[in-house]
Amino acid sequence: MNKKFTIVGGDLRTIKLAKMLANENNIVYTYGLEKAEELKGITNIIFCEKLAEAVKETEIILGPIPYSSDGININMPFSEKKLSIRELMHILNAKILIAGSITPEVYELANDEYIEIIDIMKREELAVLNTIATAEGTIELAIANTNKVLHGSNILILGFGRIGKVLARKLAGLSAKVTCAARKEEDLAWIKAYGHMETNINILGNNLSKYDIIINTVPHMILTEERLNYVKKDCLLIDLASNPGGIDKKVVKNKNLKLVWGLALPGKVAPTTTAEFIKDTIYNIIKEIYKE
Repeated sequence: MNKKFTIVGGDLRTIKLAKMLANENNIVYTYGLEKAEELKGITNIIFCEKLAEAVKETEIILGPIPYSSDGININMPFSEKKLSIRELMHILNAKILIAGSITPEVYELANDEYIEIIDIMKREELAVLNTIATAEGTIELAIANTNKVLHGSNILILGFGRIGKVLARKLAGLSAKVTCAARKEEDLAWIKAYGHMETNINILGNNLSKYDIIINTVPHMILTEERLNYVKKDCLLIDLASNPGGIDKKVVKNKNLKLVWGLALPGKVAPTTTAEFIKDTIYNIIKEIYKE
């Protein structure tokens, strides 16, 4: 593509992304990645001491995913520096910012600075591709946290959206006994069409006691204290929903149940593949912006 990018902060996915962009003959200016040893010595990657220097030559700024972990500072785990959201937005006057999980407050600041913001996590193509890494990462968690094989295990998946569909198919391929729970009749019909067992989320109760593993994908409280009373003691609970999740964490702790909260699995289990997905999505965004 032969473009100039600025990358500010980010995790291991961002490091892999910077490397890929540089290897495809793009110029990459970085700030907040000085501890990323993997990038040092790579042609086309320029480490900048000052933020103004990093953004001076570029129009497209690539921020981290998530953009911020505390709502105040930019997410920069590979840096000793701190950079506030407000400071970055002020520097980025009249530029294009592509980052992930951006809050409404950031959009308000962007309006003041004439910044065009694109939340890459809202792109459908990236959301769909990320489900692959999420599903495989969930299976890895399930294997690592049980003393049984998945073959023949009774597994309940709460929700039948993107993740639920891909995960159910992969688990069925491992000969697990997969049941999917949803509320809408349309989703319940699709569960049957895919060949899985189905149940309505609204009637969950005593039937929870038969499952060896319960995986939640719904970003709303589903496994409440009342429902957790029916979960057997050796059941593994996996919550894939973002904060606050769909499983009552306090009750789980009080009942001494086993819970794994699988946040940001794509970046943890497959940073290279995820970076490839992000890079392709960025290229798609650029084509749309510049009508290439």
